[in-house]
Amino acid sequence: MSAKDIAAALRRVEAVLRRRPRTGLQQDTPAAARWDGGLRAVTSHPDGTRIVTDVPPELGGGGGVTPGWFMRAGLASCEATRIAMSAALAGIELKSLEVIASSRSDASGLLDLAGADGARVSAAPRDVELRVRLCAPGVAPERLRALVEDSHHCSPVSRAVQEAVAVALRIEIEAEAEAEAD
Repeated sequence: MSAKDIAAALRRVEAVLRRRPRTGLQQDTPAAARWDGGLRAVTSHPDGTRIVTDVPPELGGGGGVTPGWFMRAGLASCEATRIAMSAALAGIELKSLEVIASSRSDASGLLDLAGADGARVSAAPRDVELRVRLCAPGVAPERLRALVEDSHHCSPVSRAVQEAVAVALRIEIEAEAEAEAD
């Protein structure tokens, strides 16, 4: 889809939302993860897309892509998408765009261990960084920097990480006979 097509689609949605703001609130597509033995999980999208995660052998897994990497992948791809949306709306033709999401974590938190001070170590990443590299010939660097900064404030995944959205935990315990029937 061209930048003009993207901008036109976004403007149509914006017009609807300005007329009927309540139409903007909707249920997001759920992600369903099923344990696949060991420390592997298979997460599925209703369209059939499947993502397999595992942890490094040092933690008892088989290796592979970790759930934390997918969080960073979601963060980077959401940021890139939001920047591309802003560029299209501004009539800016991007030649290239790359977003790299990185973080540092302490495995002690994953194991619910205490730090040297006796306090529990958080399982959350200690810091998260987004590096954005883009090129749009003929557009001033200041304009591109402002576009990226403005886009960052509207990136849903970035906002969720920054605002620490509360997670409601609901637990359902299956009866043993039901679990065996599955």
